Amino acid sequence: MLEGKVAIVTGGGQGIGAAIAQLFAENGMKVVIAEIDEEAGVEREELLRGMGLDVKFVKTDVSDEESVKMMVKKTVEYYGGVDVLVNNAAITSVKSIFERSLEEWERVIRVNLTGPYLCSRYCAEEMAKRGGGVIVNIASTRAFMSEPDTEPYSASKGGLVALTHSLAISLAKYHIRVVCVSPGWIETSEWKKKSLRKKPELRPIDHLQHPAGRVGTPMDIAQLCLFLVDDEKAGFITGVNITVDGGMTVKMIYVD
Repeated sequence: MLEGKVAIVTGGGQGIGAAIAQLFAENGMKVVIAEIDEEAGVEREELLRGMGLDVKFVKTDVSDEESVKMMVKKTVEYYGGVDVLVNNAAITSVKSIFERSLEEWERVIRVNLTGPYLCSRYCAEEMAKRGGGVIVNIASTRAFMSEPDTEPYSASKGGLVALTHSLAISLAKYHIRVVCVSPGWIETSEWKKKSLRKKPELRPIDHLQHPAGRVGTPMDIAQLCLFLVDDEKAGFITGVNITVDGGMTVKMIYVD
């Protein structure tokens, strides 16, 4: 039963996070959009509230401990507690290892890995007060495979998969489940803020290279998250990573 549950979705102003926030709210949950981009956060809040949904935007930098603590505090003030956390916020750096600065490396790790740790740490305290909860980490198939020049992103997502099973064991005694979702190619163009939104530019081959026959959408990820946070449906699932990539990571490719 999800009606009335309180969820925090980091990076909920755009992309996959926006779809998760919307679907959660459409299913009766109270949702905090924890987003560093104020333009995106305000816009998404206005859109969803205009649909009659119970959401609030809280400007949050997940890489900053004080910002995370304030976000959780405001969530409790607004809604009385925390039941669900989706660690979705992430950034990337595509650059040669010989050109990328240490500061760039550390920034990606801090947002993509330290951020989920901080959010989990402070949300878990509130979940424990309510007798349990669910944390969903949004990793990536880049935790298991890579394109060139993406070391910090791949490393952070691999770390997030490991953080998932570690947290699942540590938080089990508080009845908190922790699961991980690793998306593949998800087309987010239509889920950006207005100033960046555009129609997807996908070729037939982009779809056909996927065994499922198409590129993924943010709602593909949101639907799985909705299932995972429902204790009646997914209460026996914790500590695992679920790949959602249309079959790409199991497809063998040969070049003639």
